[in-house]
Amino acid sequence: MRKALCLTESLSSISETSTTLLNLNRRLTALTRSGSNTNALNLFADIHRSPTPKPDQYTLSSAITAASHLRDTATVFGAQLHSYAIRSGLFRHSHVSNTLLSLYARPGSLPSLKNIFLEIEEPDVYSWTTLLSASFKLGDIDYAFEVFDEMPERDDAAIWNAMITGCKESGYHGTSIELFREMHEVGVRHDKFGFATVLSMCSLCFGTQVHSLVVKAGFLSASSVVNAVITMYFNGRVVCDACLVFEEAGGVRDQVTFNVVIDGLACLKRGEALLVFREMLEAGLRPTDLTFVSVMSSCSCADMGRQVHGLAVKTGYEDYTLVSNSTMSMYSSFEDLVAARKVFEWLEERDLVTWNTMISGYNQARLSESAMLVYKGMHRVGVKPDEFTFGSLLASSLDLDALEMVQACVIKYGLSSKMEVSNALISAYSKHGVIAKADLIFEGALKKNLISWNAIISGCYHNGFPFEGLKRFWSLLETEVVILPDAYTLSTLLSICVNISSLILGKQAHAYVIRHGLFEETLISNALVNMYSQCGTVQKSLQVFNQMSEKDVVSWNSLISAYARHGEGESAVMNYKRMREEGKVDADAATFTAVLSACSHSGLVKEGLEIFDSIVRPSVDHFSCLVDLLGRAGYLDEAERLVKMSGCGVDALWGLFSACAAHGDLKLGKMVARLIMEQEKDDPSSVYVQLSNIYAGAGLWKEAEETREAMNMIGATKQRETGMTSNNEDKTAVAALLPLPPPYPSPKRLVTSSSLVTYSCIMKWKKAGKKRQEKDYDPFLIAMRKCTSDAETEDDKVVSKGKNSLKSLISCKAPCVRE
Repeated sequence: MRKALCLTESLSSISETSTTLLNLNRRLTALTRSGSNTNALNLFADIHRSPTPKPDQYTLSSAITAASHLRDTATVFGAQLHSYAIRSGLFRHSHVSNTLLSLYARPGSLPSLKNIFLEIEEPDVYSWTTLLSASFKLGDIDYAFEVFDEMPERDDAAIWNAMITGCKESGYHGTSIELFREMHEVGVRHDKFGFATVLSMCSLCFGTQVHSLVVKAGFLSASSVVNAVITMYFNGRVVCDACLVFEEAGGVRDQVTFNVVIDGLACLKRGEALLVFREMLEAGLRPTDLTFVSVMSSCSCADMGRQVHGLAVKTGYEDYTLVSNSTMSMYSSFEDLVAARKVFEWLEERDLVTWNTMISGYNQARLSESAMLVYKGMHRVGVKPDEFTFGSLLASSLDLDALEMVQACVIKYGLSSKMEVSNALISAYSKHGVIAKADLIFEGALKKNLISWNAIISGCYHNGFPFEGLKRFWSLLETEVVILPDAYTLSTLLSICVNISSLILGKQAHAYVIRHGLFEETLISNALVNMYSQCGTVQKSLQVFNQMSEKDVVSWNSLISAYARHGEGESAVMNYKRMREEGKVDADAATFTAVLSACSHSGLVKEGLEIFDSIVRPSVDHFSCLVDLLGRAGYLDEAERLVKMSGCGVDALWGLFSACAAHGDLKLGKMVARLIMEQEKDDPSSVYVQLSNIYAGAGLWKEAEETREAMNMIGATKQRETGMTSNNEDKTAVAALLPLPPPYPSPKRLVTSSSLVTYSCIMKWKKAGKKRQEKDYDPFLIAMRKCTSDAETEDDKVVSKGKNSLKSLISCKAPCVRE
């Protein structure tokens, strides 16, 4: 075969082997089909130089086809072959003239294409279809329709298919469907190509009619038509009909058919995609690269994804860039960036999508530094980024310096005019609080879509410029190009109404929602419930809530929070129980926080304890709410015990501190004050204010006055330290002058009863003791070391107490007055 394809054979060697012109044409065709276009032209030149045999129309047609596949020199070789066709008289053959039409069907060659077509004496169907397809491809749609209207006969389906396909590829889907209807009305019989083209773009209603026509015409035996019907039903989200067509296809099903079904199910997040994939393997069909792309996107867990990845490697698709990109995306979705990085490093041929996928994976994991390192590596190897690259980078948590560097790269690569990039820049600068730059980018954007407006309106609101956000919203309504606000826009507007406490503006927004038929959007309805409650009209919130057709967990949380905000704890608990009874929505962490807060403000201790006991995994916020509930009701000992057991944060300590102030518990108040000051060292002034109130409530006016003076001295010290650097001696002197409460809480109060001390509490004090500067004369550290070591060996049952110890509080009787 190598000798047969030898391209440097002299003309004498061809004569010696008695090669006929037919064999030469076969060899020329084989070279053209294998992509050896330069070698094919060299062989044609040898034939042309030989006295015999002379090239015929088939020889010249193959040579023109080889020339058309050359990118840089196609025009030069094509012009030479065109001249030879005219000089030799072979142009009159349809094979040659039609091939020349295909040669000139390239950008900038439309005039030559028209001239060649006019030189054809009797154009056939192929000539007409080539001219029509080339006209659509080169963007001269009017000329295509002009040629179509002037055609003497249009009774061939290929001509109609050329028009339908050309309109579809040019974006005129409606015109394609109208041509299909006209084709049917004039009585031209459809073929499988026409059916497949129309079904791939029509709506569900019209597609069902075309499906009936397919069945009537008997084209369900063509796999391309079956695949198009299945695609049409999946696009219309009618999974049952798509699967029914797939099952009825039977022996017509091929690899493409299975790929269409798997991809359709995967796009709709249906788990049946893996079952169809297994059925494909059982049928003995080899998966393609597109099969693995669809299957990987439908994997629901990392283990399943690893199995599919292993099968892809076993099948030989390890080095396929498309498959590797999907594998990286799959591992990134499971937060297994180590595996994604290994696939990335193993891949030899990386395209732009490969780099974008890796950057996007790091962005989803909030690893902005790693995303930037990948971008720098991409820059080093010379891969030019696109708008998706910068979109992923800007969406990550970059610092301000990195953000400005990315913006400089955007300008360098000329992508500032891309809406996706400008929108991402607006959002990024808004997150950093640099609203001036965000506004500058917004004003300089040549094109703006709804995302642009949403980004700047939301940025103004979140950065403390609600009135500027309102101005942007009015500007959106007054734009020349009509852009209607969506649910996100209106929810941001309602948040602005809450921020500026404008009930009138909120009602106007509500009227706009009703007038434009957007009330069915759950996001907007939830924002309305929240707006009315925060503007003081809880009854209006209830009215909006009752009018909602669909309620999610946020809807119930908004209503419960509304009642909690207005002190109607019983109504909040009632709606919480109503939500649980309906069973349509499951309570989340925010639900429990809202209803516990309502119980706390209304003194519903029993109800709050019952609700807390129903929480499977209470969070720190839930414990803080329970501490506040017990503290407000006077259960200070129980609240203190809960703080020690749960290791609550500073919010719970503040709740207990406020309860100490309300009930006049000086001893516990001083202990909690010390704990809060250890966690909030930067601003202890609020602690001093509350502690001073506790002293005053107990009649200790001298201690209250000293605490106030200590607070004033801390304020003066902070102002002095912001202006100049203070040394350790100054800090020590200032600390010595402050009349603080007793330096440490009494260890006996913490660990006298081991049944009230948990392991977490002991470890917390151990950690706190290590952080302090240990000295031998420190009585607190000596006592703590002794007490914690005794407590660790005294009772180990403390570790397993947990939340169940609160059950006993449900049946206990609350003291009316705490002594």
